[in-house]
Amino acid sequence: MSDHSRSQSAFAEARRYIPGGVNSPVRAFRGVGGEPFFVERAEGAHIWDVDGNELIDYVGTWGPAILGHAPKAVRDAIMEAAAKGVSFGIPNPYEVEMARTICEWIPSVEKVRMVNSGTEATMSCIRLARGFTGRDLIVKFEGCYHGHVDSLLVKAGSGALTHGQPDSAGVPGAFAELTITLPFNDAAALKTLFQAQGSKIAAVIVEPVPANAGLYLPREGYLETLRQLCSEYGTVLIFDEVMTGFRLARGGYQERCGIKPDLTALGKVIGGGLPVGAFGGRADIMNQLSPEGPVYQAGTLSGNPLAMAAGLAQLREMERVNGWAKLEELGAEFEAGTRAALKKAGRNYVFQRIGSMFCLYFTEGEVWNLADAMRSDKAGFARYFHACLDAGVYFAPSQFEAGFLSLAHTHADLEKTAEIVTGALTA
Repeated sequence: MSDHSRSQSAFAEARRYIPGGVNSPVRAFRGVGGEPFFVERAEGAHIWDVDGNELIDYVGTWGPAILGHAPKAVRDAIMEAAAKGVSFGIPNPYEVEMARTICEWIPSVEKVRMVNSGTEATMSCIRLARGFTGRDLIVKFEGCYHGHVDSLLVKAGSGALTHGQPDSAGVPGAFAELTITLPFNDAAALKTLFQAQGSKIAAVIVEPVPANAGLYLPREGYLETLRQLCSEYGTVLIFDEVMTGFRLARGGYQERCGIKPDLTALGKVIGGGLPVGAFGGRADIMNQLSPEGPVYQAGTLSGNPLAMAAGLAQLREMERVNGWAKLEELGAEFEAGTRAALKKAGRNYVFQRIGSMFCLYFTEGEVWNLADAMRSDKAGFARYFHACLDAGVYFAPSQFEAGFLSLAHTHADLEKTAEIVTGALTA
């Protein structure tokens, strides 16, 4: 058994000053039991806690560390930018270069604005869609998490789902009444809703690959139906690609599926590990933003030079090494190892993967939506999580979170992980 005494002391002190001892709920290990460890440093695909324990990391800062932790290209870019100033509150060349890169890489984005988190990005998309259409109703999908925006904390995923409270106290009922939730992958429910209220719906926001209730994929034709209905009824289609953007392809998942949303929310990868977000889309919609239009949105640190420099360095490195093809190869190898482990253990659990994102559900039924995911054996997952952690592999501390591979993961990492997973499944 590994020593965690320093982490335990740090967590005890953190609980004196920070609610729950953490600055984001899913870090609290409430979904798996026990207490979180504290990280001292991270490099490549490995992290070391304050007690000196080394772990192979498949959380990757919850997605941003696509090159691995502390890649040289990103560190160098941050140091060069910091030498010129860490923040200006004035336009700087980095943010223009980032905006140009996003518009060139993502087919649907004609104009983009930088913000400081994925939550800011989705919140701004909702306000902009309402301002553009003059309508109030928003549609989201059960299990999809779009940040802690009041209007979107309705049947949410991620930490809200992990703690058994997919809604939140403090959200006025009037806000929730303007948000309609539907099961993901149910085309009939979509058509019925639009036939009844399509003229009142300002926007539909969706994770095109939902990754906050584990990971499940859209059925063939489902997103095409969603796109067609939004176009027919004048509804703004918002893709939340905070996770999938620049991870599943150079142009995000929308490049893979060939569907153009009207607005896209981005984050994670484009900050190189620093706080960042962005939203963009059709020029006629984006032009409604202040100072050009009547929809107000602002941010003191938006377009921060350090975040922009870090993100640009990461994107350039991904393009230089054709990172997406390499991540697909690593993903396929990881999947093969996991499926072999399941076979050895005699388990028929559902393993889902797309590119470098994955989830192992502790259920034997197909998983296409939140209801399917909720059939998972959460206690069984908790035992599996701790067995892996004790053996040196860190997966997300919740059955309802996706895992992430990085370019820093090696074949040796994947082989060791497969061995540990096999042991954890058979324990």
